[in-house]
Amino acid sequence: MNDKLGIGETLKTLFYAALVAVTFRTLCYEPFNIPSESMLPNLVIGDYLFVSKVSYGYGQFSAPLPIKALENRVFATEPQRGDVAVFRPSRYPDTNYIKRVIGLPNDRIQMKEGRLFINGVLVRREATTPFTQTQYDGTVLSFDRYKETLPNGVVHTIIEKDGDVGALDNTKEFIVPEGHYFMMGDNRDRSQDSRTEEITSVPFANFVGHAKVIAFSTHSNVPLWQFWRWPFALRGDRFAQTIE
Repeated sequence: MNDKLGIGETLKTLFYAALVAVTFRTLCYEPFNIPSESMLPNLVIGDYLFVSKVSYGYGQFSAPLPIKALENRVFATEPQRGDVAVFRPSRYPDTNYIKRVIGLPNDRIQMKEGRLFINGVLVRREATTPFTQTQYDGTVLSFDRYKETLPNGVVHTIIEKDGDVGALDNTKEFIVPEGHYFMMGDNRDRSQDSRTEEITSVPFANFVGHAKVIAFSTHSNVPLWQFWRWPFALRGDRFAQTIE
């Protein structure tokens, strides 16, 4: 009898724990990992983030599974210029992307010779120390790094791996549709973002959440499930870093 009661209590505890975890993931914060270099130098492959669902309200992509009934967001708060956000492109609704909000609805966005223009005004950019990256063979590469100041005062860091002559450093002028946002990677020459036909401007309905903090980080060659290798792979200097 006692064994049966013990099993029942254990199952009940597991059920409540699972319910709390699902509720937290659905309504509050969801973990994401960085799979590409598109947000260098600020986010690196192997970073694990907490993304706030609360920040932008709830829509069809703010739940673990898409909910078509939530095509219009509830408790919505609009993204701000400079936010680092997770979203689903209209063309790839099953894939999460993470980029920075650069353009707001009705903005005009253009790249000219590597420089960002918002509504016809050149965005301020200041050179800083070069960004270095060590290759697998030990070769160290160096790239131009800049501090970019957006019109609302948000300062963030970008890199230009191809200088100012990359494939996306000269574009047409994009007009951001009503209810959409123009997203760009901080690694300007290695980012598939709103400058491309594959992504274009992103509807607010497709936002998942606001990336807030790096929970922890591991070197990219160590899978998360190989926990016995974590002590040798963890990047301690990236733990609990606020994402700017």
